[in-house]
Order: sequence, then structure tokens, then C-alpha cells
Amino acid sequence: MSGVYGKCFDPTGARHGIPTYPWRMAPDGLATMRQLRARGLRPGGQPIAAQVMRANRRAGGVRVAYLYRIDRAARVRPMTSRKWGALALAMLARRTCPRCRLDIGYCIPRSYGICGACIAAADQSAA
Repeated sequence: MSGVYGKCFDPTGARHGIPTYPWRMAPDGLATMRQLRARGLRPGGQPIAAQVMRANRRAGGVRVAYLYRIDRAARVRPMTSRKWGALALAMLARRTCPRCRLDIGYCIPRSYGICGACIAAADQSAA
């Protein structure tokens, strides 16, 4: 058994506090948040059932993904018309330049806070 596999395999939860499995070795009946969402489910307030770990070569640590029981997961709540409207207004606010007040069709980068045309105009006036 390799060292990394040994650190990640703890089905009783003695070392990490919750059952821990190596990457792609979790038992059936458990899923991550993304896997639940792909099935149209959400955790629904249930506690974390287990976790999967894998070595992270870049940072030198480990990556962890929490697992939830599929049989206790709840259906995703459907979007109502008011939620769709609120989402549309929020996206409109992200696309509207605060300087020229135009909907530019893409989300404004937070690093600049203004649209590309206003950035270019500011660069022209500064030069």
C-alpha cells in the first residue's frame, strides 16, 4: 500500500474524524455536491457522511471533497418566476458599466470596474 493511499484510507474515521477514502474509491450511495446537483438533488441539511482525499502535487497538501448520502438527499427546489426575475436583474447590473451606463453584453471585470471602452478612453486621456 502506498504512503498516499494509506493516509487517505480511513473507513472508520479514527484518524480524520469522518470516514475517509482515496480519490474515486468511495462506496456506492455517496456523492459530492456536484454529483448530487447533476442528479437534481441537494444535501437538504444532512451532515457530511464521508470525504474523499487525494494528494495535491502543486500545493504539497491534499484535496478534500465531502460526500453526502444519496438516499437522504432532497430534490432541488424549482426556480420561481420571481427568482428568475431577480437573477435577470442581478446579471443586468453586472453587465451595466457604472461610468457610461450602457449594457455591454458581458460581465464587467471586477478588477477594473468599468467596460473596455471606458478603460480605453481613460488610457487615451491619460496619455
